[in-house]
Amino acid sequence: QVQLVESGGGLVQAGGSLRLSCAASGRTFRTYTTGWFRQAPGKEREFLAAIGWSGGDTAYEDSVKVRFTISRDNAKNTVYLQMDSLKPEDTAVYYCAARTVSDFYSGKVTGIEDYQYWGQGTQVTVSS
Repeated sequence: QVQLVESGGGLVQAGGSLRLSCAASGRTFRTYTTGWFRQAPGKEREFLAAIGWSGGDTAYEDSVKVRFTISRDNAKNTVYLQMDSLKPEDTAVYYCAARTVSDFYSGKVTGIEDYQYWGQGTQVTVSS
């Protein structure tokens, strides 16, 4: 069993930056692909980025690939999402998720259904 806890959200002005963290329990987490998603009010949860177990494989949603960077530190069982040049439309609850399939290229990494473990989310609010 893996438990995920997100942190680092908050209120930031447009153009600012935040770094979200996803801390996981369980040694097996370091073998999992991990993703970040977000959900704005009234909208569906959407994929942002994913990273393979070693950190060498990544994938991004096109609208954020220039501004967001996903990384991980397996020694700390933590995955990060660095968000720069934030916009008001980035306002949402941000979730991390873990997929137990370790092969990054096996199946998809962009769908909600591809992940077995989810955190509780952290709120990000970007003011204009």
